[in-house]
Amino acid sequence: MTTVTAARQPSLQARRARAAVATLFWLNGATIASLVPRYPELRDHLELSNTFFGLAIALGPLGGLVAGLLTSRVMRATSSAAVASWAQVGQIILFCIVLNSPTAWVFALAVMLMSATDVYTDIAMNAHGMRVQNLYGRSINNSFHAWWSLGAVSGGLLGSFFAGIGLSLPMHALASGSLMLAINLGLRPFLLKGPDPDVVEDPQTPAHGVRIPRNLMVQLVALGLVGAFSASIEDSGFTWSALYLRDSLGAEPAVAGMGLVALVGAQTIGRFTGDRLVDRLGDRGAARLGCTVATLGMGLALLVGTIPLTLFGFACAGWGVATIVPAVYYTAHHMPGLPAGSGLSIVNWLLRLAFFVGPPLVGRLSDVVGFRTALTVMPLATGMALLLSGVLAAHRSDDDVELPAQPATTQ
Repeated sequence: MTTVTAARQPSLQARRARAAVATLFWLNGATIASLVPRYPELRDHLELSNTFFGLAIALGPLGGLVAGLLTSRVMRATSSAAVASWAQVGQIILFCIVLNSPTAWVFALAVMLMSATDVYTDIAMNAHGMRVQNLYGRSINNSFHAWWSLGAVSGGLLGSFFAGIGLSLPMHALASGSLMLAINLGLRPFLLKGPDPDVVEDPQTPAHGVRIPRNLMVQLVALGLVGAFSASIEDSGFTWSALYLRDSLGAEPAVAGMGLVALVGAQTIGRFTGDRLVDRLGDRGAARLGCTVATLGMGLALLVGTIPLTLFGFACAGWGVATIVPAVYYTAHHMPGLPAGSGLSIVNWLLRLAFFVGPPLVGRLSDVVGFRTALTVMPLATGMALLLSGVLAAHRSDDDVELPAQPATTQ
């Protein structure tokens, strides 16, 4: 089991590895986010209804749910560094295919495969980040997720710029894809070498699979739901913010992409300052504060329905959920009694259910009752995360996570 040991002066290798992992997170966020401002153009070009568009986006998480079943096994067979970097190459290639989709079904298939590669990148880069965190002996996990958010801001701005100048979708794919592949190749020499030292097969684990005690499974499911509700906020921003601002509020193409930028920009600030907030309030206290801000801010934005207040609402939502997914991953990864990678894989699988359910739900609702009413799922989701936040650690310790008490039953 990975733990955070006493703070120490990091070596040059550790500092370089931290920069490389931060770049992995940045690149992952930038790749996905640069698509968002082009979604209205893609939807119009492929002549999709909001319902079909939402279903097509939902196929992505379906690919991720299937791929997530094998991620920890693949990491144990290779390494977190290899899985994260090579899966990201596949993700970039599929990103280019999405932008060049000739039909609705090619678009849907490419989105599904892109999400399948994303789940490998996501779990592996988090695992590698925790390996680097051990070398530091202090919490740096929120800063990695901050770099993901910063990448999403960068990608959203780039996509908005390309949309604003009318750059063709194929040229967008060529320019962005070439840059992303070059960055991926450049960071690889600085990742930690060799297999992950904490990936050791438990001799008590049956050969046919992992037996998880029932009390731990209850905690993992609750953690997954907290992550799913908070991830649905990101999902709504990525999938629907540009369409909502353009179709419902009349924003210009370059302004429509700013909904995502507002959300992930505020999330970036929340994550760069998140480690200090968590040290002071604990994961549970930070989540409760953030969910309250997100629920009130987004609820007010949808009630009034103006462009400036909508951007403010997306910013409140982004800041509010900033520390929640890192907290869920940390708690799952440090849960005692689980083989390495299993906790991360389980909560990541549950978290991606939000990406599977959310887009078709919002898409169908928007076709029936309009975007403004459909997006009330955002304050409802943060409200549910607030109710379930007790499953998060009250405070972190150097040895383990302080988990809520559960009956010691097994399945």
